[in-house]
Amino acid sequence: MLKTGKLLRLRRLSLAGDDRHLLVPLDHSVSDGPIVPADKWDDLLRALVAGGADGIIVHKGRARAFAPDILRSCALVVHLSASTARSADVHAKVLVADVEEALRLGADAVSVHVNIGSDTEAQQLADLGAVARSCDAWGMPLIAMVYPRGPRIEDPRDPDLLSHLANVAADLGADMVKTSVALPIERMAEVVANSPIPVLAAGGPPDGSDLVEYGAAVMATGCRGLAIGRRIFSAPSPAALVSRLSAVVHGGGNTISDDMSMTNYSTIVAGVA
Repeated sequence: MLKTGKLLRLRRLSLAGDDRHLLVPLDHSVSDGPIVPADKWDDLLRALVAGGADGIIVHKGRARAFAPDILRSCALVVHLSASTARSADVHAKVLVADVEEALRLGADAVSVHVNIGSDTEAQQLADLGAVARSCDAWGMPLIAMVYPRGPRIEDPRDPDLLSHLANVAADLGADMVKTSVALPIERMAEVVANSPIPVLAAGGPPDGSDLVEYGAAVMATGCRGLAIGRRIFSAPSPAALVSRLSAVVHGGGNTISDDMSMTNYSTIVAGVA
């Protein structure tokens, strides 16, 4: 049985109370560099909140840097893993924070990144298990970001592989799994059906096409939410884009046009991942 604290925090991860989630990862500043100028961070956060994002994902230092009132109606997820694009092994992730730090920051959840197929997979799995143990002790929800990345991965969009990854996350103690979207998109339904825990679809369409249509196609497969960062924070109006995506996630609305079925959409993006 989940502890009361975890249940309360999980509830805060879904503004509509429908157990669906629109999360905006903003941890790219560690992996890739600044996402907005330093004096624009609060403006970006306010835009995401105004648009209706259920939660943001940041590193611990960033969580200390913004005014706490900004997230009055938006959950805080503290990301515990890190690596940079300049590393000798970009797929290697290390823990740079712990659950207790996240609790002191007022986090509603924590996230851990694991790259299955990487040279350091074993250590990353050990880290996920250790964090899950701490989350269980403190009643903290855990989002496992599990991706097929590394020299042992042939097809990162293979639904059988993604189903395996979702089960890794569940079996090691995560409450939700964030992972890549299968191609063709309709086969993401297999990943959802095989996952014991809610699946959050990571990122936007690999060909850079319409994000809202893509989000609707993904949600139609049974995913419980979207976790999109770069396409949102680099948009001309993040608030407007988040509002449209929130309607897709929570409103059940499908914005795909009459001549754009989910199967056709999959055909368009196939082969460009």
